[in-house]
Amino acid sequence: MSDSKTRVVLLADLCNPDWPSLPIVGYKYALALASVTDAVVVTQIRNKPAIDRCGLGSAEVIYLDTEMVASPLHKLSLLVRGGDKTGWTMGMAMNYPAYLAFEAMAWARLRKDLSRGCFDVVHRITPMSPTLPSLIPRLSKVPFVLGPLNGALPWPEMFRAEQAREREWLGSLRGAYKVLPFSRGTFQHSRAILAAFDHTIADLPSGAAERAINFPEVGFDPDLFAAAPRPNRARKTVLFVGRLVPYKLPEVVVRAFAAAKGLREHRLVVVGDGPEEARLRALVDKHGLAGCVELVGKKTQAEVGVLMREAEIFAFPSIRELGAGVVVEAMACGMACVVVDYGGPATLVGPDRGIKIGLADRDTLVREYAAALDELVTDSDRIIALGRSARQHALDHYTWQAKAQKTLAVYDWVLGRRREKPGFW
Repeated sequence: MSDSKTRVVLLADLCNPDWPSLPIVGYKYALALASVTDAVVVTQIRNKPAIDRCGLGSAEVIYLDTEMVASPLHKLSLLVRGGDKTGWTMGMAMNYPAYLAFEAMAWARLRKDLSRGCFDVVHRITPMSPTLPSLIPRLSKVPFVLGPLNGALPWPEMFRAEQAREREWLGSLRGAYKVLPFSRGTFQHSRAILAAFDHTIADLPSGAAERAINFPEVGFDPDLFAAAPRPNRARKTVLFVGRLVPYKLPEVVVRAFAAAKGLREHRLVVVGDGPEEARLRALVDKHGLAGCVELVGKKTQAEVGVLMREAEIFAFPSIRELGAGVVVEAMACGMACVVVDYGGPATLVGPDRGIKIGLADRDTLVREYAAALDELVTDSDRIIALGRSARQHALDHYTWQAKAQKTLAVYDWVLGRRREKPGFW
């Protein structure tokens, strides 16, 4: 390893360029960090085929095989949750013993190197849930960085029916993680805790706030999500991208097109799959929207990037969005974003780079989205101005390389090279 770069162990059990959501976020973050540090990435053996094909830059990769524990728990989780689209809290709870097995194996593999001072920092970048503890910060004298973490966004009271449809039965018991074995030590012995948005920071155990840094986990790849000149079309395209699950409320945008006659002269493209698809198709048929609403199914990241460069407006009415990486991608493509003023999107979208709709019941959201979109599609200058500001904000803060540089500042702080705790917002 080079003497000029920080020597870091990256714990990333979820690290896979082929898998959406957290695995690809973990992969992109690890890849960016490997470009600015001397990195050893520790991950699951199941990620090896994809990483072997795509590479992890200059990082050394250590693969751990905990499938004897993880595989049966994963299968049981899918059975209890009814698939992988809902029941996220249950999924995290059932991953508890599997993740402890992963870190125990990582400690056994790296214990001697850590005790000899071969590394400056150990950084757990995945899992990103505060509810899953780490063993290593208590065992190792090497400074430990935890996160980015995200979680603890309360379910809005008016959407308890959606919570039930999401199979979030354990939501009310989530706070019990703070008394589970190894949880207290995880937060007590972490030198820095990267936590996404105020809702996550507010939920951290007592005493952790002084080491917490507001650090959203979301990022984007400029090669996939870039702005392109858009012709000034009379017929605008509104885009929704996301899993078609209850809490993302894709039906709000479809019903907005049904409610506003002017919107029918424009186009709505819905990207994604999931249990709400049949409901959406029924709405399209019921309201005669086949000429203006298209459900195109699941797309790759590259395909989503193309759609975002072609569309003008991103409509995302999710009411419990922790991170909202897709909103950052839309911003990076220069889209005018219309989001609900709650959770991650509320922080990502400022008044100069999008429109925020106040959190309300479903029917009110439909009316507010219909009014906002109906007004926006007739104002090309505003669409362009919002999109331009959104793209600049994304470039300043959310490219993976920008996030890697911010992480270096965190490392410098925990290593005593920097006096003041970093603050990026």
